[in-house]
Amino acid sequence: MTKVFSFSDSMDFAIQADEIVSGGTGYAITLQNGKEVYRSLLDRALPLEIEHQYPDYTRYPKMTQDTAYGFLTRGCPRNCGFCHVTCKEGPVSLHVADLDEFWNGQKKIKLLDPNLLAAKGRERLLSQLVESRAYVDFTQGLDIRMVRDVTGLLDRVKIERVHFAWDNPEEDLVPHFRYYAETARPNKHRPPAVYVLTNYSSTHEQDLYRIYTLRDLGFEPYVMIYDKAHAPRETRLLQRWVNNRIIFNAVKRFEDYDCKVG
Repeated sequence: MTKVFSFSDSMDFAIQADEIVSGGTGYAITLQNGKEVYRSLLDRALPLEIEHQYPDYTRYPKMTQDTAYGFLTRGCPRNCGFCHVTCKEGPVSLHVADLDEFWNGQKKIKLLDPNLLAAKGRERLLSQLVESRAYVDFTQGLDIRMVRDVTGLLDRVKIERVHFAWDNPEEDLVPHFRYYAETARPNKHRPPAVYVLTNYSSTHEQDLYRIYTLRDLGFEPYVMIYDKAHAPRETRLLQRWVNNRIIFNAVKRFEDYDCKVG
């Protein structure tokens, strides 16, 4: 059994099996002296022959009929406290595969990379995505701080909707978002979305500032709640207001949101 987050509950019922193996970041990462460390170096990476093996998509025919899944890069230099990636994959975004290692003409590509734009040689990887002519979903979002020199190339990738993130309220990302809004090719039907992390290190006022600022710049904020089970009601209502587009477009300010009606 596996889990992503350490705070997620483990199974509390009997499992009829002779042996149970637990793994994944939720089990493998522990805190030592306030720092995240891996329980075993064996958990850190797959064997090379497995990492570079073309996936057996026949195991999940409905999910992968016209979609390819994989990593072009692993690792991230941001070392965010709420994220396991740096501990698990390292503090540098490294090129680990070319597109043809997991894609062979499928109409859609789902990239699982944590921070592709921070990798050396990102232009070549983006060019591979352009040449594929497939629709690409950057599932983890893109680093807005690294987009300045590749905006034109990114515009050539077939993306139904681009996603960014503004997780740290203390970091001023407005110039980066403004630059992208002014230079990127506009998508009138699907404006770029931005994940907004709440209930981690931000106040309610900081949450509202990021949401209002992103909307004013032409982005659609999307509220993510860290440890939602223990989040205050105000934060959960904020998520309900923002993520319901009908309500968010009709009620311009959270202060005017009536949760009993919406």
